[in-house]
Amino acid sequence: MTNQELPGPPSRRFPAAGRPARASWFPVLALAIVQVVGTSIAGRHQPHRVELDPFGYVLLLAGPAMLLFRRRRPVAVVAGTGAVTLLYVVLGYPWGPVVASLVVAIFSAVAAGHRRAVLIVAATVFAGHAVVGLWLYRCLPPAGDHGTSWTQLSGTAAWLLAVLAAAELFRLRRDQIARDRRERAEAERRRTDEERMRIARELHDVLAHSISVINVQAGVALALMDERPEQARTALTTIKAASKEALGEVRQVLGTLRAPGEAPRAPAPGLDRLPELLEQATAAGLSADVHVEGARVPLPPGVDLAAFRIVQEALTNVVRHSGSRAARILLRYGSGAVRVQVDDDGPAVGGGDSGGGNGLVGMRERAAALGGEAEAGPRADGGFRVLVRLPFTGADEERADPHRPQDPGRTAGTTTEERP
Repeated sequence: MTNQELPGPPSRRFPAAGRPARASWFPVLALAIVQVVGTSIAGRHQPHRVELDPFGYVLLLAGPAMLLFRRRRPVAVVAGTGAVTLLYVVLGYPWGPVVASLVVAIFSAVAAGHRRAVLIVAATVFAGHAVVGLWLYRCLPPAGDHGTSWTQLSGTAAWLLAVLAAAELFRLRRDQIARDRRERAEAERRRTDEERMRIARELHDVLAHSISVINVQAGVALALMDERPEQARTALTTIKAASKEALGEVRQVLGTLRAPGEAPRAPAPGLDRLPELLEQATAAGLSADVHVEGARVPLPPGVDLAAFRIVQEALTNVVRHSGSRAARILLRYGSGAVRVQVDDDGPAVGGGDSGGGNGLVGMRERAAALGGEAEAGPRADGGFRVLVRLPFTGADEERADPHRPQDPGRTAGTTTEERP
């Protein structure tokens, strides 16, 4: 929308550059009224002081007028209001709320971080007030003034220190609020990034596995379409089932984006769906055996999902990158943790799409998010191993397991890079 389409004069909608906004006038105007009216009333009870004249009113209005520029020139404003206040005292005008402008200027300058300049101005104003009240009052108006006692001077010093301390506390509180706001915004960004990474991992695991199965079965169907149409039909049926399952899981993941506050319509997959995963692997030409050690216990949903996705990704890597058509899956339930181990005998084959290493990165991220560890790399005998530990009660399952199979082929120099 252009300025011509907006009602009202432009000067009221957009303040000119360099002019204070309208909201800045109201507190300044209120402060000016307080200083003028309050000092006028107080002056009626101070017959020994100099009666307010036009110049006295100018000094009372000068301080509030300077406050209009306190945000752009805080040091200059605090110096100007200090000079006006000191001049008002030197000329002997009645006591009153004349120092209100100086207090506001001090708060603004300290909040802007100019504590040293404020201390210099405050010390200068106090020193000038002390010199006038203790020695120069004899030659300054009003005539017959008795000056300032040390008790009164001490009270003024205490009042000034209280103002400076309050201004510093105000600055610290304002900085703390700003810091808390930044930390909340940063925490929100981290939560958003973590959620984005979680969804990316879910989509990668779902699509990588399903598309790998579809790719293998499509090759089988093309090779057997003319010679063995029945086997080609079986491959196409597998493709249809894999694509349907992938669409369902993708729809479930995307549903959490559209309605993040709602419960998912279908439960997240877990190790109870491992037989379905093995059927898909078998359809892709991969034979997988599962061996369970320890007493099988129900896992928390997050751990159950992570274990399932890790097995899924490991089998997908075997289909893509291994010359072996067999994989061994070991689930070891221990005290407070479950270990997932997937082995194949290799060797690695070239020419496959590695996916940029995102699968193994996703495994490590899933394990780290649950406080676990993940290792993946080639074995000395030419095979490949994925080994992940996922804690689920916080207990550390590092005790020796007499039934734990020893693998002489595993070396200490295991890498964490995806297969070529």
